[in-house]
Order: sequence, then C-alpha cells, then structure tokens
Amino acid sequence: MTAAVLSESVARALCEQWESQARSTTRSRPPADTPLRELSHWAANLRPEHIPCRVLKLAASQVLSQIASIRAGLEHPLGRRLVAAFGHPMQRDPRTAASVFAALGSWLNLDDTAYAGHLSNSTVAVPLAFAYARQLDGLSLLTAVVAANECAARITASATLGPLRGQSAVHTHLAGAVAGRLHCDRATADQWENAFGLAFAMPNWPLMRAFLASDARLFNTFTPVRTAMDACDAAAAGLRGAPDIIEHQDGFLARFATVPLPQAVAKGLGRRWHTETLSFKMHPGGPGIDAAVDCAAEIHRELGPLRPEDVREIVVEASLYTLFAGERAAQYVDGPRSPLGALVLDVPYPVATTLLTGEFSVDDFSAPQLDDPVRWSLARRVRLEHDTAMTRELFLSDAPFGEAVREAGPLATPWLRGFGGDELVDLVGGLEAGGRDFSRSTKATGARVVVRLADGRTISRTRLIPLGAAGPDTRSRHSQMVQEKFLSVGGPRRVADTVERLHRMRKGGVRRWIEAAFLD
Repeated sequence: MTAAVLSESVARALCEQWESQARSTTRSRPPADTPLRELSHWAANLRPEHIPCRVLKLAASQVLSQIASIRAGLEHPLGRRLVAAFGHPMQRDPRTAASVFAALGSWLNLDDTAYAGHLSNSTVAVPLAFAYARQLDGLSLLTAVVAANECAARITASATLGPLRGQSAVHTHLAGAVAGRLHCDRATADQWENAFGLAFAMPNWPLMRAFLASDARLFNTFTPVRTAMDACDAAAAGLRGAPDIIEHQDGFLARFATVPLPQAVAKGLGRRWHTETLSFKMHPGGPGIDAAVDCAAEIHRELGPLRPEDVREIVVEASLYTLFAGERAAQYVDGPRSPLGALVLDVPYPVATTLLTGEFSVDDFSAPQLDDPVRWSLARRVRLEHDTAMTRELFLSDAPFGEAVREAGPLATPWLRGFGGDELVDLVGGLEAGGRDFSRSTKATGARVVVRLADGRTISRTRLIPLGAAGPDTRSRHSQMVQEKFLSVGGPRRVADTVERLHRMRKGGVRRWIEAAFLD
C-alpha cells in the first residue's frame, strides 16, 4: 500500500469519528454538536476575566511585536507598492485595513508563530484594525487577540500533519481573521459558526512556484483575510455555513490533512492556552534561520568582521525542517537577483551577512545591502548539514510539529515518512501522549554554526532555542524582547514604554497608541 493511499485511509478513519452521528440521520443534517460549534460558542463568550494574566501579557507583547513587523513591511519597497495598490493600513474601512495590516506583517518572515501556525498576521492584524475602527479599550483588544489565537491555532493544529506548513498554511488566517473581527464586533455564537463555515468553504491553497518566485508572497495573508471579511459580512446578513465543514468526509481536513486531528479544534478550551506557545521573531527569515543568525552574531562578537578570504568554510548544522525549507529556497536563490520569497527562507545569505556585520535585519533584503558582493562571496562558503539530535529535539518540542505527532500517536507515521522518510520515523520514535497544557511550551528550531578559518582555527556556536522562541527565557522577558524589536525598526519609544499598560488603556488611549505606533 502506498503512502498516499495509506494517508487517505487514515484521514477517512479519523474523520469518521465525527461523522458517526451524521450518518445515523439524513445526509442534509449536520451532527447536533461539532468541534466548530463548540469552538464558536466558547470564543464568542470569552471575556477578559476568563484569561490568565500571563496569557494577556503574552498577547500584549504579541501586539507590539507584530506592529514592529508591519512597520518593517511598510518601509520595504515592496510594502510601499502594496500600499500604493490598496491604501495605507490606517484607512477608514477596517476590512481593507485589516488585509493591508496582514500583508505588510507577513511576507518578510518577521511575524510571530505558535503551535500551530503563523498566527499574528491575522490574529493581531484584524483586531488592530477593528479595535481602532470600533474604538475599543485595551482589554477588549487583547481579549480579541487571544480569542483569535485560540481559534486559529486549534484549527491549524487539526491539519498540521498535512502538506502545508508554516507560512504556506494560509488557512490559519481564515480562522484568525473571522475570530479577530467577530470578537471585536461582539457577534453571536451563531454568527461565528456561520462565518467559519463560509470562510472554510473554499480554503486557500498557495502554489509554491508563486510563493517562492514572485511578489505574490505579499498575498499569502492578504487574500485569506479578505475572504474572511466577506464571510463575516455574509454571516451577519444571514447566510449559513456548514457547521461540520472541518471534519466532514467532504470537508476541510479530508483535503488539507494527511493525518486529520479534528479533536484538536475544541481540546482544552479555557484550560489549554495556545497563546502560551508563542514564539517572537527577532530576525526575518524562515525556520532555523533565527538560531543560525543568533550563533553567527556571537561569533562576530568574538572575531569581528570576517573577510571571505579569511574563511575556508562555514557549516550550519540544523534540523531536517531547516534543511527542507533551505533546499526548496536554494533552487531560486541567485545572488542579488533572488526573489524575496525564496531569499527569506535561505540560510547562507543571512549567516554570511551576520558574520560580516554582527546583525541581520529587514534592511538586508533590499539595496544597497543586498547588492554587496562580499556578502555573496562569503555566502558561497556556507553549506548545510543535518543534525539528527536537533531534529529529535524539534519533535520533542510542542511547536511546530511535536504536539501534533503526540496527538496522532502511531497514526502520524505516514506523515513522518512523507516528510523525512523512514529515517525520521525511526528518529522520532514513540513520543509521550499529548494532552498536557502549554505553560512550559518550547520551540527548539536549533542550529550550530561552525566557522573554519584559513589559518586553521575553528569557531563554533550552538543554540537550541532561538532568541525569542517559546521557552523559559522568552517567558521571563518577552516584553523586553519585543520592545527592543519595535525600537529596532524605528518605532517610537513612548509606544514601546507603554505596551505593558495596554490592558488599562481606555478607548481614546488605544486609538492614540495605535496612531503613534504607525504614524509617528
């Protein structure tokens, strides 16, 4: 039996758990209760007092971190072209504003992630636009962000063991945008359920050629957020969606998951906070680049600027996830002419840049920095190697895949084999059962950078959890980290200094704070 056939049979077997009640009645009647219905009722009734303070504090950091990503997108030449086409995000129509916010914050890979998904592109962008338009106070804004996180992360988790991952899993933003808007609008649970059902009627599936080789990457969140806005308007007007669209045999998971996990959609509501799995992006770039850049910065501090002629070779050892993304991107990387969609997933260029300059920022993705021949000369000395221990640690983490593999148990095997072959199946082995909370969540997308110099010396640095990724260090000082990120992209200090008081801000204060964040 082929992996493809096995995957389909596993998908159908798991989806049948949710179909048994539907099959006992008529085909036209959905189950009396569905994961989406349970999620909708919980999220529609979520209030600030239901959310632990530590989770609200993470959400405040998430808001500032994503504002920094949006500011960075605004400054890039491609971001300015997007604004020329669709308007500045601080515009009157919150639906279009939300879409522009989403696009600007996503395509440089400076957006925050969680288990599961690149959440902030919708779960922060949409509440920002609607909190500003609806004149909400700070606590209402943060509650909408948490509600959107929890909805988007759970639906994304249900399809994590599938063909789309990371930023290509753009269905995340159908859920995040619906939840972010409807919580700001104080919509009824029925509206939530119908809007989700309508949004997932035609979920987006990006083509990797366009994603890596063209400016269409700017639409990877813009398009699903616009779809979600239409779904919300339609639900408000009385149009109905299928409440079993997620788990039905002809629904979302049947198409988008190799191993569907419909039970993840409503698991642990109010007790198991996916917001606690947040990782804050401190550098632009794809999976594993963060840790490699962190290591390269440490080496630069020890050696100072390197010349290409001083270096014999640079080896970056990383997990299979980093190698997978890097190999896909390498097909499109061609020096300064490289399309940005591929370059943000490339490892050699950011590592070489950091070894030369001591840092890596969004400015390094445009001229004149991108045209520097010295960077590209050093980048040609960089090669990637698989570190099996880092791959094992990656799957022991909650994000991006570990919790899904634990949830699936032995049924995860076809997905693991498709992602990394029998070697990965053997390497991961049996993980402990899922179900734990996320208060000690980690994301170990590690890297080791080894620089072998022409004079015979070897310098090496290793980092298992990147700066800003989910783990003990981030839990203890995430507010400080994101303030530094915001200031590094030119954000005003008075905005950074007041983010910890966002939950106390009244309506007028929130509007002024958002205006200062984007217009100062």
